[in-house]
Amino acid sequence: MARREIFAGNWKMYKTSAEAVKLAKELVSGLEKKPGREYVIFPPFPYIRDVSAECSGTPVKTGAQNIYHEVQGAFTGEVSPLMVKDCGCTFALIGHSERRHIFNETDADVNRKVRAALDAGLEPMVCVGELLEEREGGQTAQVLERQIREGLRGFPAADFAKITIAYEPVWAIGTGKVATPEMADDAHKIIREILKSSAGEAAAEAMPILYGGSVKPDNIEGLYKMENIDGVLVGGASLESPSFLKIINV
Repeated sequence: MARREIFAGNWKMYKTSAEAVKLAKELVSGLEKKPGREYVIFPPFPYIRDVSAECSGTPVKTGAQNIYHEVQGAFTGEVSPLMVKDCGCTFALIGHSERRHIFNETDADVNRKVRAALDAGLEPMVCVGELLEEREGGQTAQVLERQIREGLRGFPAADFAKITIAYEPVWAIGTGKVATPEMADDAHKIIREILKSSAGEAAAEAMPILYGGSVKPDNIEGLYKMENIDGVLVGGASLESPSFLKIINV
């Protein structure tokens, strides 16, 4: 079964409005369209509408880096899934390691946000991954199983078709370290097996699993060759068009 192939860029808390629009314009113009490949960028909240407008009518979709799990209410400083959808988003990044480990988001928070995203018609891209001490302690499989089972608890198999998983080993984000293609592929195999036991083989085989962790132009080819890696979630290298285009045009 051919799975969807998704190449995504998370711009985190970088860029001004003009810089964000300029980068989106450069990506759109430099894109080599590959059949069956999808492209997503996650700009900062203030620039979602402008970047979405720049990408309108192109193969590039936009997403929010985070959402709150309520539709509306007295939640000062939060942004609802309906708001980001209204600004042109089709994806929502949920459970990124920085949300989990800096802002103390739990698997239960992830679960609520996934439900809210689906209810709003957004596609959740759910991030999972282990800390360095967890990998060194041989706990990678246990951590991934907990994050997936708790994060997606209660969802029917039909919902799994609308969800993407991004595996991001926390020790390889912004550190310059990267899991070897073989290490990443092994983790993706573990994730696929967890999904099979949670939602059935058909749903698990159809779900894209992306790799995210210091993805750069010099390691993308090795990662892309791996059987179980269906695309990438790029951080720092997505902030400049030359490096990001080398990755997404692989």
